Amino acid sequence: MRFNPTDSTVATTQLSFIQRRLHIDPTLLTPLLLLAVFGLIVLYSAFGAQIDQIDKQVVRLGIAFGVLFAVAQIPPRQLRRWAPWFYGLSLLLLFSVLLFGVAGGGAKRWLDLGVVRFQPSEMMKLALPMMLSAFLGARDLPPHWGRLAISLLLIVVPAGVIAIEPDLGTALLVTLSGLSVLFLVGLAWWVILTMIITMAASAPPLWFLLLHDYQRERVLTFLDPTRDPLGTGYHVIQSKIAIGSGGLYGKGWLNGSQAHLSFLPEQHTDFVFAVLAEEFGFIGVILLLVLYFMVIARGLHIASHAQDNYGRLLAGSIVLTFFIYFFVNIGMVSGLLPVVGLPLPLISYGGTSIVTLLAAFGMLMSIHTHRRLWVS
Repeated sequence: MRFNPTDSTVATTQLSFIQRRLHIDPTLLTPLLLLAVFGLIVLYSAFGAQIDQIDKQVVRLGIAFGVLFAVAQIPPRQLRRWAPWFYGLSLLLLFSVLLFGVAGGGAKRWLDLGVVRFQPSEMMKLALPMMLSAFLGARDLPPHWGRLAISLLLIVVPAGVIAIEPDLGTALLVTLSGLSVLFLVGLAWWVILTMIITMAASAPPLWFLLLHDYQRERVLTFLDPTRDPLGTGYHVIQSKIAIGSGGLYGKGWLNGSQAHLSFLPEQHTDFVFAVLAEEFGFIGVILLLVLYFMVIARGLHIASHAQDNYGRLLAGSIVLTFFIYFFVNIGMVSGLLPVVGLPLPLISYGGTSIVTLLAAFGMLMSIHTHRRLWVS
């Protein structure tokens, strides 16, 4: 039987046709799926081999990837039109949390609609970059001072509402997701430096006016975890012990003593990275980072080949925000950053955050697969 070179060409053409019809990007989808599987493996150990919790996470991942595929079918032109409405709805839901929100952990962060319970602040992580990309991308770049002031207002209002809940960690991340768009619009370095100096100068008054006692304690604990080793410093100390004890190859799957002996708190959510590092060691951490940087590399490629300013700004901000998420989580679990209560993307147990994250990657795929099918 002879090999016909045209068979390979036909197969490649058919695959390309299917990808265009489904609007998926296999190069981006593959590391996302691998991260989700890796997360399930780590969570199974973090939950003490409780399969029922993994079943729930599988359902959530199924819904999230379903949202990814659905969003990928929406042309960027339509996403741009919906951006103001999505931003307005997210802002309305944030105000609703202050009035009708469900309290938990000393803060109102959730809305309970009976059949579903979710955090509107997660929606704003996506709505804000969409809104700013639509607002700034429709005009010449870099923006003048008037549009820059409006953009900062669009960032400050939702971030302020989230901070009142209080959820300062999410407020900071929402702010960074918005600032990532401003970073990409081509502002002069002196403008960026001025903004940084302004934020630094506002830190002392915010320390007394905005931060709650437990939030100040988190910052002080970050500077010196040993000041209260059995209290506020306990999380970070136990996490660093777990990470360090993993060594090069780890203790082995299901053999992590810090997690299984209940020394490590929040082991299936915020501190799941410590479980991963203890059981899979430095090799497992490198594998995780390789998968993350595969996602980032593909996202940057999509952003650089986007068809217009809106696509470039939205794609670039999604990639930068994704980097901030896992960088901050790993930094806080390792004791390099203050604890802010942020899940590790696609690894931590959760629902709303995963759906929001994969919806963002659905937008990335839409920007990539529709780039020859619409006119800005």
